[in-house]
Amino acid sequence: MYFVYLMASQKHGTLYCGVTNDLMRRAYEHREGLAEGFTERHGVKRLVWFEPHDSVEHAIRREKRIKAYPRQWKINLIEDENPEWVDLWNRLSL
Repeated sequence: MYFVYLMASQKHGTLYCGVTNDLMRRAYEHREGLAEGFTERHGVKRLVWFEPHDSVEHAIRREKRIKAYPRQWKINLIEDENPEWVDLWNRLSL
């Protein structure tokens, strides 16, 4: 299983889109500042959206499409499922 996910610094804050085969581990790395680079520099620690995929090819294709979309489209994607931009981390660990 692969996941495309969006992280945010805060509601309507800086966004990051990624792909992983271990969403819990990857979200933890972002939350704890262990993922060096963009997310660490911009305080992007809140998992606000994700979607599963059966193949890495589909996940990567979806990630690339999401990255190409305008910012408002990404905000709409998040708010369709998570209007308050709640950190979904706790839902992963249940």
